Amino acid sequence: MTASGSAPLLWAVLPAYNEEAGIGATLAALASQTDTGFALAVVDNASTDATAAVVRRFAATAPFPVHLVHEEEQGTGTAVDTGFRYAVAHGAALLVRTDADCLPAADWIAAARQEFARGTEMACGRSLPRRDERPSPAERYLLPVVVRATALYGRYRTEHRHPRYRAPYVLCHGHNLAITADLYLRCGGTPRTALEGPPEDVVLLNRAREHSHRIVRAERMVVHTSLRRLRAWGTRRTLLWCWDRRYRPADPKQVHVR
Repeated sequence: MTASGSAPLLWAVLPAYNEEAGIGATLAALASQTDTGFALAVVDNASTDATAAVVRRFAATAPFPVHLVHEEEQGTGTAVDTGFRYAVAHGAALLVRTDADCLPAADWIAAARQEFARGTEMACGRSLPRRDERPSPAERYLLPVVVRATALYGRYRTEHRHPRYRAPYVLCHGHNLAITADLYLRCGGTPRTALEGPPEDVVLLNRAREHSHRIVRAERMVVHTSLRRLRAWGTRRTLLWCWDRRYRPADPKQVHVR
C-alpha cells in the first residue's frame, strides 16, 4: 500500500503492535514534518486490533508514500529488522526509526538528513517525555538526568570498550535513531529477538560500532516518548528493564504495556 509518488531514498520505519488507540498521533507527527521527502514503512507486528486499518486510512491522504508491512513473528527487533530490510529492498539508502507511542519533533527528519549530509553513518537522537502526557517535574527534568547517567555508565562498561569497536559508545534510543542502509547491512542489522530479549537498540549500536567510526549522538534529532511504561512499572523496574532486561515481568504479556 503506497500513496502517490515515487519512493525517496530516505525511509522511516515504525514498528507497531496493538497501537490502534495511539498510532494516529504518531502518524500525524510524521505528516507534520518540515521535510516530507521520505517514505514510511509501518510494520504491523501481528496486531489483534485495528492498527492496520488506522494506517490504511492515514495512507490515503499522507504527504509521502506509506507502506504497510506485516510481520507475524512478534518482537520489536524482528519487526524493526523486517521494516528496515523491506525499505532497503525498495530503494532506501538512508533509514530512520521511531516507535508507535512516540511523537517526533517537527524537524526530526530534517535533522536526520543533516546528519547524513555530514557523513554520519549512524545517529542516535535525544528522547524527551511526551508533553501531552503531562509529565511531572521529576519526569520532565530528573528522568533525563538519570538516563544520561546510565549512558555514562554504559560508555565505561568493560564490554563496551573492547578494541574491536571503532566508535565510542553513545546513548542510543531505539525510538530515535538514523542509520545508512549500507551500514545496516554491513553490521548485520537489528537482532530478530523477542521484546523481552536483549535490548535491540544497544545490540544494533554495538554491531554498528564494529564497522564504523562515524557514529554520533545527535542532540538535534528529538523524539518525545511515552511515559506509559515508567508509570506502569515505576522508575526502578523501568531502569532495570532498560539495563539488559534485569527486570522482566512474571507474565510475559505484561511486557507489552498499553
